[in-house]
Amino acid sequence: MFEDLLSAQTGWNLLLMAHGLLSVALLGAITHQAASVFYKKSMPLNQPGFVNHFRSVVANRYTQAICVLWVACFVFGGMIYIHYRIDVRIPIEQQAFYKTLGAFELKEHLAVFGLGLLPFYRMAWLESSSHPALLSARKWTTVFLAGSCWYIYLAGHWVNNVRGFGG
Repeated sequence: MFEDLLSAQTGWNLLLMAHGLLSVALLGAITHQAASVFYKKSMPLNQPGFVNHFRSVVANRYTQAICVLWVACFVFGGMIYIHYRIDVRIPIEQQAFYKTLGAFELKEHLAVFGLGLLPFYRMAWLESSSHPALLSARKWTTVFLAGSCWYIYLAGHWVNNVRGFGG
């Protein structure tokens, strides 16, 4: 029984679940932060409503968590990438689902771009109070990362729905 628990497929599925849970946490954090940079300054934060509460977070407190979560998602994604390349991608190619493959390729590129942007993103959030010129860069870097994160998340689900991790 213990050997079954440590089987290769179970290990891959546990890594995939951990990757998915980290992704959801990252998605929530970056979405809250992106919503907070877009709220209108003229709208008071004490008004009731879901949207008003959603955007009223202290956005700079999310910066470190977003950086750590992005790196953790990237590492877990890299660990399951071996299984994807062999057991998932090849059958998708054989079935000629080229749009699905292209969507996943873009997902990979956006994840790497996001990883490369993290040092600038972190600096822009932590130094923007002393350098007001960074406010616009902070806003648009956050928006790019949030949009990328949503695409990465949805493309991962798309590939999983087409082939499934268990194959």
